[in-house]
Amino acid sequence: MCILSKLVVAALLASVSAIAAAQVPPGNSAPQPVPFVDTIPEAQDTPYPGTLTLDVDATDTDRGIIRVKETIPVAKAGHMALLFPKWLPGAHSPRGEIEKLAGLVIRANGRVVPWTRDMVDVFAFHIDVPQGARQLDLEFQFLSATQGNQGRIAVTPTMISLQPNSVSLYPAGYFTRQIPVQMTVKFPTGWTAAGALPSRATGSTYAYQKTNYEILVDSPILAGKYGKTWALSPLVNLNVFADDPKELEAKPEQIDAHKRLVDQAVKTFGAQHYDHYEFLLSISDQLGGIGLEHHRSSENGVGPGYFRDWENSVTRRNLLPHEFTHSWDGKFRRGAELWTPDYRTPMRDKSLWVYEGQTQFWGYVLQARSGIVSKQDTLDAYAAILAVYDTAPARRWRDLIDTTNDPVISARRPKGWTSWQRSEDYYNEGLMVWMEVDAMLRRQSGGTKSIDDFARAFFGIRNGDWGEVTYTFDDVANTLNAIQPYDWAGFLQKRLTETGQPAPIDGFAMNGYKLVYTAEPTSYFTKQEKARGTDASYSIGLVADKDGTLSSVIWDSPAFKAGLDVGTTIVGVNGETFSGDRLKAAILAAKTSKDPIRLLVRNEARLRDLAIDYHDGPRYPRLQKVGSGEGGLDRLLAPR
Repeated sequence: MCILSKLVVAALLASVSAIAAAQVPPGNSAPQPVPFVDTIPEAQDTPYPGTLTLDVDATDTDRGIIRVKETIPVAKAGHMALLFPKWLPGAHSPRGEIEKLAGLVIRANGRVVPWTRDMVDVFAFHIDVPQGARQLDLEFQFLSATQGNQGRIAVTPTMISLQPNSVSLYPAGYFTRQIPVQMTVKFPTGWTAAGALPSRATGSTYAYQKTNYEILVDSPILAGKYGKTWALSPLVNLNVFADDPKELEAKPEQIDAHKRLVDQAVKTFGAQHYDHYEFLLSISDQLGGIGLEHHRSSENGVGPGYFRDWENSVTRRNLLPHEFTHSWDGKFRRGAELWTPDYRTPMRDKSLWVYEGQTQFWGYVLQARSGIVSKQDTLDAYAAILAVYDTAPARRWRDLIDTTNDPVISARRPKGWTSWQRSEDYYNEGLMVWMEVDAMLRRQSGGTKSIDDFARAFFGIRNGDWGEVTYTFDDVANTLNAIQPYDWAGFLQKRLTETGQPAPIDGFAMNGYKLVYTAEPTSYFTKQEKARGTDASYSIGLVADKDGTLSSVIWDSPAFKAGLDVGTTIVGVNGETFSGDRLKAAILAAKTSKDPIRLLVRNEARLRDLAIDYHDGPRYPRLQKVGSGEGGLDRLLAPR
């Protein structure tokens, strides 16, 4: 910097200081911030000197207490930081359950080594390794939630969902793939366990193959009293555990549908990015539900009836196609800003419209191609998705790309006005964008190209590689451009950043099906209502549970304009006590009447008599065929 530039900068700084000083009233105190020095070592891509060992006792299933003994070799004395995993792949946010770690005691040479939690990063523990120590011996517990308001219940008397990140600490300063680790887990007598990491069982104690810490964290375990495994292909297994062994009575045609799911996925993507893959499926109303992707496995949790009530479980059968797709999209191909060297480095979620949005797209396609869900039910599921965005006004002010910040902003906590606030819309609005991409590829190429070509080009590389290949926005656009020349970067950027425009549902119409509303619900919509409650989202704009409590009110809908909000309870409908059928009957009757729908509602101790001036009758979404013959969506959903 030249002398003149230095003088200019000095003058500017002096000016800023003078302005700041002038803003402090005379005589008032004006403290300065305490300097912050980060003493946690930054991760380096160098081998850790030694192998961590984990000895996990998971036998206290009545109280959900998992006891851990961990040994961490050390090479030298002095400062060391130990980390509890914070930013977890698949969670897209700092949601490691540090609050459930308890009883931490660290010893070296038989003596207790004091620890201090980092004042800024509470997932980090600072210690001073004493002279002569060769290893640290840790003891602590992971305390599973015992009620749903404490978080996900991971331990029940009949089942355990064991995530290695919850029962381990790791040394700071190293890429997690450079930290060797070996784990042993003791389960209750008579239990069996399944997971992607190979193991050797001695009774109910499982000794897992030595691996690195990154792979260990990516290899959860599902164990239980009642379990069964089906081979879906030479490389893929379906491992199912249930509270009741009767839930494991799957019919051959049900297992065949899961086999076709594997076959159709491999045909679609053209490669397999695992040496073997384990579906981990819990059927339980006690263990917390889950849907979490891993490279060689997935954690899937559903309520009772998955096999036994096959007809009515249709709305839950998108889970396995979605999570399986993640082995390609999200685990193998991963947004460059989402890949991190350890679990302390923050993830930046801007590529979730591909990671989750295209996975959502392929999950529905694969459920239809495999027949695990019928084509008609898939079309009806699409209609339900499109209608949400067709009626929600949040796109007026908030764009799609900003919703990729939601995992950090809200961490899936409930919202009062989702239709106005938005939530993790990169899933389903992302699906709609990718449907439009498919339709445009077909149109631009005269029907010779489709999104299947993108799937093989983007995800079908390096067969057998289960590392990670990262990508950028330009990589996505360039891959599309190589398939069919077009301004894909401009198109995608517009869809990601536009506001004040209708929802991007035109891809479905371009592919042969348009969204319409009819007076009768689809079979799929009716099955959704069994879990959701009475869904009048597209007429008066609300969803009410069986007791009349509102779980959703659509912003600017008739219900909204009448003064209703989430948490309000409908006590009466047109002078009679509430029921879902009475509310539906009132909506139907209002179509041929000038009288409003009258609701008696309760908020805590306050009662209100409200009128909803709505007369358009019931409205339920469905897809209507455009034209005749086979359209793009018909071809997309057909088996390969």
